[in-house]
Amino acid sequence: MGRFTYDSSVSADFDDRELAHLQAVIVAKIRRGERFTFTWKIDISLGGGRTSVYLYPGVKLAFRYEGGHTPQLNPSWLRMLTDAANSPQGLHVLDEPAGRTPDQLARDADRRNHPVEA
Repeated sequence: MGRFTYDSSVSADFDDRELAHLQAVIVAKIRRGERFTFTWKIDISLGGGRTSVYLYPGVKLAFRYEGGHTPQLNPSWLRMLTDAANSPQGLHVLDEPAGRTPDQLARDADRRNHPVEA
């Protein structure tokens, strides 16, 4: 589980893979000087509801990952998240598109190239 922190005061936990995709979209937009909102749902175990933050160049953000490797990014998912970020509703968490993820494809290719001997 990774953690997104906004302005040292608001934070939320996301799966590492999900957070890596959100970070790529957020950083790309901020580098271009764009301003937008980012909204996520709060888990029912924490009381439910949702949080929205306004992202802009200069805001303090932190992305902390639990895992030690950087996941391969899924271009289709990045496009979906970017489209959401560019909409009037702003960036919000979307499920990864169905199908094999790049990480799964890489693991499958690795297994084909280095089969386990019985």
